[in-house]
Amino acid sequence: MTDWQDWIGREQRAADRLDQGLAARWCATFDSDAPAGATMPQGVHFCLCTPEARTGQLGEDGHPARSEAGFLPPIPLPRRMWAGSDIRFHAPLAIGATIERTSRIASVTPKSGNRGEMVFVAVEHETSADGVLAARETQNLVYLEAVAEDAPLSPPEAGGDTFDRSEWEAHHEVAPNEALLFRYSALTFNSHRIHYDAPYARAVERYRGLVVHGPLTASLLLQLAAAKYGENRLAQFRFRGLSPAIANEPLHLVMREGEDGIELGAFASDGRQITEAGAYLS
Repeated sequence: MTDWQDWIGREQRAADRLDQGLAARWCATFDSDAPAGATMPQGVHFCLCTPEARTGQLGEDGHPARSEAGFLPPIPLPRRMWAGSDIRFHAPLAIGATIERTSRIASVTPKSGNRGEMVFVAVEHETSADGVLAARETQNLVYLEAVAEDAPLSPPEAGGDTFDRSEWEAHHEVAPNEALLFRYSALTFNSHRIHYDAPYARAVERYRGLVVHGPLTASLLLQLAAAKYGENRLAQFRFRGLSPAIANEPLHLVMREGEDGIELGAFASDGRQITEAGAYLS
């Protein structure tokens, strides 16, 4: 397998508009009211400048098929996951703003581990609204080997309700259902089949059910922070996926103030940590 270093520095530009329709669909997806002012809550940038590959250009998993001419390197490992992101918020995104995004491959790092061969790809995104920098994000993707067709389904069935919320200052429980996953896939133009095709998720990628999107969980954590500190108050937010969240199962969203900023996380009912996150106020 090549190390794909020739892809480092490759750039891609995209444009979009945060129009009233997108703003309304975003709010409806999260059962929230329209914002009182002209700016949208943090997290809406995930739904802007989304991939525009034609349907015929999609691979078996629903992601755009990889090629030598593509922006992302054509790594010959079949599974792709959004492992996490580190985001710096510079300015709120206003409804009606013209959005521009420049994306750049920052690094490509092959590794070997107990899951076999892996390749990590870091992508730096700069998102501007009406010519003003709004967010800088380093998105981490990971490519993985195929799962054996007889591999145990992941994650294991929960053994009982053992999550302890007592050490957290804020807690919200939600069970993301198929409708929420479908709407979020539509907002982000994400056709990865693990989020809507349960037979594929089980038979091919060996998940126990439909998988909740990593940035969907991150968006829910951003909303938990906004409920306490107010909208658009975070200067930095990072999240890292640790284990898959499965649709229709309880997802415990928690937050507390730590010695080094705000600590956030998402947990399954049995205490399995799904997402690790942290934030700083502006």
